[in-house]
Amino acid sequence: MGYLDGFRVTFKKLFEERLTRDYSKHNPDPDAKAPTALRRHGRHVLNRYEDGMEKCIGCELCAGVCPARCIYVRGADNPPDDPVSPGERYGYIYEINYLRCIHCDMCVEACPTEAITETKLFEFSFTSREDAIYTKAELVVGDDGKPRQLPWEDWSDIDRVAPMTSAWMRATAPSGDADFVGRVAWSGELGFGVKEPERGQSAEEGEVDTGEADAIFAHPGEPGGRAAHDPPPGSEGHRDAGGSA
Repeated sequence: MGYLDGFRVTFKKLFEERLTRDYSKHNPDPDAKAPTALRRHGRHVLNRYEDGMEKCIGCELCAGVCPARCIYVRGADNPPDDPVSPGERYGYIYEINYLRCIHCDMCVEACPTEAITETKLFEFSFTSREDAIYTKAELVVGDDGKPRQLPWEDWSDIDRVAPMTSAWMRATAPSGDADFVGRVAWSGELGFGVKEPERGQSAEEGEVDTGEADAIFAHPGEPGGRAAHDPPPGSEGHRDAGGSA
């Protein structure tokens, strides 16, 4: 009768509350998707300065540091009469193979000009190997600061996640020196300007808005979850199901 125990467990699960959310791009509910973590590693972009010039100088450091060998870069000399970047060279060819990319963000850390950063867009799939290789035309941002949208990418929450690009870079301290946490040490980005730093541990308690993090870790509407504004279990002010503190 042991095999019947498995059917008993399956049958019991049919009547429990489901954890799966319908967060497809066809769902009109704007809150269908779970909140996106501020430092999530997703689809890459090649940024431009606010004057429109490209930040990439074709140094190939990102390709050299990549542990998955998924980045291919070739630099070229800037045309004297129509330079692409402020430096002597620019990224003539830039490709990322997403069949190999592990989204470690080491390319972002190695880049000296903040040219390559990761967005929070992570819902993209393809049906051919050719589509998995993103070229420079698909990575470089347009005049609105957003890259080209490809047919297999879900951009239903682009307005919310687009300003969060390069959050990981803005959360770190230059040279690892804690005295520089919270100081602006990066250039502006086309479409978004100079973004504010992430205060992190340098901020006084109560100064940081934790609403986004609370929404991510609260799991509202799910078994064992809680409302995002409720204090977590075990903390001061938490009340159990019976209403007692």
